[in-house]
Amino acid sequence: MAHQISRRNFVKGGLATSALMALAGCGKKESASSSAEGGNKGGTFKYYINNPVAIDPYNTQEDQGTKVEYMLFDALTDYDWEQHKIVPKAAESWEVSDDGLKYTFHLVKGAKFHNGDPVDSKAFKRGWQRLVDQKMATPGEIGYHLDPVKGAKEMGEGKADEIVGLTCPDDNTFVVELTAPMADFPYVCAHPALVPVPQAALDDPAKFLVAPIGNGPFQMDGEWVADQYINVKRFDDYYGDKALLDGVNFSIQKDSDTAYREFEAGNMDFAQIPTGRLEEVKGTKGVSEDGYTVTPGKQVLTGAETSVYYLTCNLNDPVMKQLPVRQAISLAIDRQKICDKLFEGSRQPADNFFPAVLDPGENNAWEYCKFDQDAAKKIVEDNNLKGTKITLSCNSGGGHEDIMAMVQDNLKSIGFDVEISTTEWAKYLTDLGDGAYQIGRLGWIADYPTLDNFLYPNFYSTADNNYAKFNDPEIDKAMMDARQIKDDDERKTKEREINQKIGEQLPAIPLMFYSHNYVGSDRVQELFFDPQGKASLQKASLKA
Repeated sequence: MAHQISRRNFVKGGLATSALMALAGCGKKESASSSAEGGNKGGTFKYYINNPVAIDPYNTQEDQGTKVEYMLFDALTDYDWEQHKIVPKAAESWEVSDDGLKYTFHLVKGAKFHNGDPVDSKAFKRGWQRLVDQKMATPGEIGYHLDPVKGAKEMGEGKADEIVGLTCPDDNTFVVELTAPMADFPYVCAHPALVPVPQAALDDPAKFLVAPIGNGPFQMDGEWVADQYINVKRFDDYYGDKALLDGVNFSIQKDSDTAYREFEAGNMDFAQIPTGRLEEVKGTKGVSEDGYTVTPGKQVLTGAETSVYYLTCNLNDPVMKQLPVRQAISLAIDRQKICDKLFEGSRQPADNFFPAVLDPGENNAWEYCKFDQDAAKKIVEDNNLKGTKITLSCNSGGGHEDIMAMVQDNLKSIGFDVEISTTEWAKYLTDLGDGAYQIGRLGWIADYPTLDNFLYPNFYSTADNNYAKFNDPEIDKAMMDARQIKDDDERKTKEREINQKIGEQLPAIPLMFYSHNYVGSDRVQELFFDPQGKASLQKASLKA
């Protein structure tokens, strides 16, 4: 998932440390409720976002729109970061068939959309099909979430009018049939885009784009005013715990620096800390105990994110297809220096593709993901690579040029002839897709907090985000086999083995794990901001 343009190519900031213990102690639910008992219910939370691509769930392809959409809609399941497991949400329970191909979800009875329509199984089928419906005025970009579902590919290709794997035996039963077993499928169902929509989404799609009607804890308060604001208010007929806040003002700012100036002026309750000011803000606002929860006097969030910043290598390029080149590049990069110099130590060097917040432990480390310039120089000398020309590509803005400049210096120091090429984001993505690059930067944040979500989208031979064009039939088979393992520990063991095999070939070179670099205002009583960048605004509270 990504920031702003494509949920599959993350470009925002952060760090990653092993934070499972800290998360286990965070109180994102009960303490917020107790705050309300102290008279802290109500108020409007002012929350910074950039102008979204979409807030209609069928095309929430980036994190800014998803922040809004997550408050308007409930999916079947949710991931509880306190318990570290999938929990019921719009579905009160579910079961899976013995062959692992059929999931039967039992919906919460009596749930309503914001317009009063019932939330039934047909609403879920309607909502899911919009993700792959090529008859939409603007077809969505996130239909890949439904790849495991029988018939989703056919509808996405215009060969069918419905997804045959989605059936509705009755109003409160939603059945999903897969093409192959996938034990992690309940995690997929927690994705904020896989939600129900009322008939109004089909009757007036233009209106729905700017004022979606959902089933979540907040409802739209007016329409989305592009480049200005999106306002939502508490939905009092919500089937779950009612929001404590009266509403949220999603204040649209052109960039994080502008937003932070508004924060300093007292016009924002949550904002990203500008580069170079993290330590300063820590000193004035205090640091969150768990890295994810804003409370009075402990307002700066630095918790690990489920995201990795990496270099993708074009394996069809005559230079980059050589494994010794990739090995030398990876060994030459001083990841710690990049983290310290450019990010005040708020990012952690990445030694593999799995963020530690999802799967901590040294056993995941890739052999060549360490800083060893002597070893890198020896590879260059032994393979006669001195003077090899390499072009580092990146999209302009976001500080990527500075990162690439440091990588360039590292590679020059071992004998490569390196230049940097920058283009704007849309052109950059096109170049990656066309294979018109040698080595480029990308990032990935989990669509769902599973190890599979870091492997399959980036390294399966036909996956959309596999810009390296990595193709290993044995690894493809291993991924599909791992998906079918029902036991969580056994499945993760296999996925760690796949991670290591990919590391031996280095189609991608991990650089850094992200972390939060956000701060809450003095008005905030409590706010939980999870490792995927979703704020629990329905549980948030402001000081009385």
